[in-house]
Amino acid sequence: MLAVLATAFCSTAVVAQEWTRFRGPNGTGISPAKNIPVTWTEKDFLWRRPIAGESHSQPVIWGDRLFLMTAMDGGKERALLCLRKSDGQELWTKSYPLPTHRPGNKNAGYANGSATVDRERVITCFVSSEHFWVRAYDHAGKELWSRDLGTFESQHGHGASPMIHDGKVIVTNDQDGESSVVALDLQTGAVAWKAPRRPGRNPNIAAAYATPIIHHRADGSEELLLTSQSHGVSSLDPRSGVLNWESPMFDKRMVASPIVAGDLAIGSCGSGLGTGNYLSAIKLGGQGNVSKTHVAYTLRRATPYVPTPLSLDGRLYLISDNGMASAIEAATGREIWSERLRAEFFGSPVLIDGKIYCPTSKGEMIVIATGDTFKELGRSPLGEGTHSTPCVDGGRIYVKTFTHLVCIGSK
Repeated sequence: MLAVLATAFCSTAVVAQEWTRFRGPNGTGISPAKNIPVTWTEKDFLWRRPIAGESHSQPVIWGDRLFLMTAMDGGKERALLCLRKSDGQELWTKSYPLPTHRPGNKNAGYANGSATVDRERVITCFVSSEHFWVRAYDHAGKELWSRDLGTFESQHGHGASPMIHDGKVIVTNDQDGESSVVALDLQTGAVAWKAPRRPGRNPNIAAAYATPIIHHRADGSEELLLTSQSHGVSSLDPRSGVLNWESPMFDKRMVASPIVAGDLAIGSCGSGLGTGNYLSAIKLGGQGNVSKTHVAYTLRRATPYVPTPLSLDGRLYLISDNGMASAIEAATGREIWSERLRAEFFGSPVLIDGKIYCPTSKGEMIVIATGDTFKELGRSPLGEGTHSTPCVDGGRIYVKTFTHLVCIGSK
């Protein structure tokens, strides 16, 4: 009986690892969690911990440990924090001095990306104009390996997050300078493959901040989907880095990560001014340059620049930076509904138990219903503003606000 119980416990523990990378399971932003509150007050926070420095990083979790990036001393010191999930108590910190530059955008910072974690290790990037360090640690904080990918050139700094897939760490290095996508061996950090990226038409907006996802094809094969201004939405073979197809049709910076909706890959571009943003749906399954053959539709109204969309039950849900919420028929691009939320957004929404949780820059969590009719379900405080995407794990939501980490959930 004890052996059976131990096996069941271990199986549950593995299944329970929900949010191990940016935007959770394969970057979908969708959690299977139940019983998450729809409304709350600050008195209902399970805990709220101050976090040194500044960051827009999203927490990631494995077991009882939570990992978060931050930047201290005006960005001169970059750190990976390990916190206890149950109460936010700091367990260890790994920090490194790095040179800084003046970000070209008031919303840019020095710890925008998130770590990624598996059963044995946590991996993150420490990036400056002079170094692009990828470092792996065990869960006790011991460094296992490090790899310097070289310099990084961008007026807004670095923001993409690494991901783990099939024994590799995949890192996007789309920048204003020489760019690439790199796969590193998960055990050693050795380069498994390196895919050069073409310079953008406008080198000042070539840097991209999206985190890739894996698309599982019907025939059982896989492709790595990425977004960048130079290649648009593109597909690489995750085993070799060979380019399958690309859609170089976007003329502005790409920040939001790609998602899949049915047989379509979704990408969007925009600018900090909020003008000229647009979203395009690309039919999967092409070869080479598909920008003239595989574009299903393009939307130019109320589309997001920074927040990544959500896809569920044949609908796309868009939360634009300036506060428009929309439901779109994914296959056709037809607008189902669109409503103004009277808020601004920088972090991406997440979908929990059929409800969309939208963290605002002014410090509210707005919850809206999915479906063919718009319905706002509640607005609740976060204690202060946030530019981060929520993490969902074990029936709780974790939100990195400007100076704190907040835990919300059923008691």
